[in-house]
Amino acid sequence: MLPTVCIDDLEVTRLILGGNPFSGFSHQSPERDQEMMDYYTVARLKETLRKAEAAGINTTVMRSDTHIQRMLREYYNEGGHIQWIAQVGHDSEAFTLEWAVDQAVANGAVAAFIHGGVVDQFYSERNAKRLAELMDHIHSHNIPAGVAGHAPQAHLWANQLDADIDFQVVCFYNCGSLHDGKGDIFDQEAPPKACEAIRRIQRPVLAYKIMGAGRIEPRQAFQYAFSNIKNTDAVVVGMYLGDNENMIEENVQMVTDIINAG
Repeated sequence: MLPTVCIDDLEVTRLILGGNPFSGFSHQSPERDQEMMDYYTVARLKETLRKAEAAGINTTVMRSDTHIQRMLREYYNEGGHIQWIAQVGHDSEAFTLEWAVDQAVANGAVAAFIHGGVVDQFYSERNAKRLAELMDHIHSHNIPAGVAGHAPQAHLWANQLDADIDFQVVCFYNCGSLHDGKGDIFDQEAPPKACEAIRRIQRPVLAYKIMGAGRIEPRQAFQYAFSNIKNTDAVVVGMYLGDNENMIEENVQMVTDIINAG
């Protein structure tokens, strides 16, 4: 049922399953983080991916840490086929970002992008050279390469660089504040600024935190997002089935109805 868009030659559904709840990142409270970690056992993670497949979602965005890669190996060995776009960051300071890309690809990633906190730092330093090097390294595996970022300004900077970027992963809320030690800040004036930047970016965009980490009602969030991003863009939504075991199917139906009505 779900419409799709293309990132280079990769076809992805316009609703993508996000991975923050899988790794215990609620952006709500430490107690909520622990609740998600306890709920999402490896068995439940694999079950959730299978439910997403059955509902028509063909892609997930998840971290590239060892926990996720180990789970995905089991899932793929058991016949799973949802596409994994890897978020690559400093999950271990002992290894380079290039090494993290290599490991993600070895464990099934069909595309990779650099974590928003890393790209925010590149932007603050105006380090276009390092960003271009990482894009080239991802492309050396013959997969699409992208960049995330929390502030619209970081994305507009990346958009004008002479770097081989295939897609951008844009946050609706400038929650880079968390990485600056200021906690989670969800300013309701942020989404219009993010959407303005998204419409200025010609390449495909994956928009994330469209619900403000559970602070915005789903139908309202989906309607706003799909009314303000491009037809070539998709949204990434984390889903905590501990709240509602039918959440995936309900979200797929909402997105399908909203896009078809538009």
